[in-house]
Amino acid sequence: MDIKQLYKLYQEHPCITTDSRNCPEGSIFIALKGDSFDGNKFAAQSLEKGCAYAVVDDPQVADGDRYILVDNCLQTFKDLAREHRRQFNIPVIGITGTNGKTTTKELIRAVLAERYNVLATEGNFNNDVGVPKTLFRLTPEHEIAIIEMGASHPGDIKTLAETAEPTCGLITNVGKAHLQGFGSFQGVCKTKGELYDFLSQRPESVIFINADNEYLAAMLPDNAWVSPYTTNPANADGCVCGEVVACDPFLRFRWRESGLDLDERQQEPQWYEVNTHLIGSYNIDNMLAAITVGLQFAVEPEAIRHALENYTPTNNRSQLTVTEHNRLVVDAYNANPTSMEAALKNFRDMQVSPKMAIIGEMRELGESSREEHGHIVKVLKKCGLDKVWLVGDAYQDIKCHYRKFHDVAEVKAAIAEERPEGMYILIKGSNGTRLFELPELL
Repeated sequence: MDIKQLYKLYQEHPCITTDSRNCPEGSIFIALKGDSFDGNKFAAQSLEKGCAYAVVDDPQVADGDRYILVDNCLQTFKDLAREHRRQFNIPVIGITGTNGKTTTKELIRAVLAERYNVLATEGNFNNDVGVPKTLFRLTPEHEIAIIEMGASHPGDIKTLAETAEPTCGLITNVGKAHLQGFGSFQGVCKTKGELYDFLSQRPESVIFINADNEYLAAMLPDNAWVSPYTTNPANADGCVCGEVVACDPFLRFRWRESGLDLDERQQEPQWYEVNTHLIGSYNIDNMLAAITVGLQFAVEPEAIRHALENYTPTNNRSQLTVTEHNRLVVDAYNANPTSMEAALKNFRDMQVSPKMAIIGEMRELGESSREEHGHIVKVLKKCGLDKVWLVGDAYQDIKCHYRKFHDVAEVKAAIAEERPEGMYILIKGSNGTRLFELPELL
């Protein structure tokens, strides 16, 4: 059965499940495989629970006309999602990057929702399973889609772009992350740049770009139609231009359209000030990206301001949490050398005291791990913080006077014994260090 035939079957049974524990009546089960499971083994169970059909790639389980045998279930899952996406002639925005892609996606969603019915990736379902699941949520009511794309190996973004077929796109930045999978920073750039490569094949595509980022500029295809943003007045001509007003502790900034039709208007462009609920001056780039996308799709400046001022993070990213005892800057979802250094420098510049940092190790750095963790310790020494706790084995053999913990359990014990009070506390580390368990104790 080819994809078009399978899609006709999907139209008769418009519900896909990949979980045999969740089998809505009349749905289609697709037997995906993982490191520790094989969906083929649960195909019969899915049919018993209510699925109309089971798509499998193991001939030994394909027993009966309710089984659909394919060469590769994951590829079929992606191909079927792409066929569904092709039924909708709407803008599809692809977003990737080393840091900030989920926050940027949420900000863009908030801005576009001021005018459109928007479909966006939920959470960070941004891999070769999450992207198809998002595409299957497309309905005729949606007017625009935002698809987040994550990567940890070369070729990942190429595959996701070929599945989602974005009409425009954005790379937030490129930095040192997943080096174990990419092999080098150059590998990161090449993989993230696969989004540009896909868009360059479509003349009508728009690339939203941070004009201040030399790495992104070097990756741009020659024929790209770009819509830039900047915080550098020297780059401002033809850009959305912004500048930080304050971080006390929330980011406050202002922006304007620079050099756009000024000869016709014969006036200076208007500044718009925005008071956000995000911690970190580095978030101005994410804000300007959302503004630039919003303007491209004719969202009015006042509606953009309304959306950005009302966005409140709830995903452990750039989030301020006020507890009975402390004020916490929670950025504990993930960490890599680039985002860690930015977070530390922002925390250093916050005009508050006393300050404490609980810093977890950064995962998936491969042979660069010791060097990068050593660099973060050097950055910490320049921050002048009142107290620093380092969490994870990667810090154990790095010489410094900071207190070290092997894991989050040891940190919890120390918190229970010492009860930090009246402090601003930065919490940041890779998700695997589980520092997200600490805010409720502080």
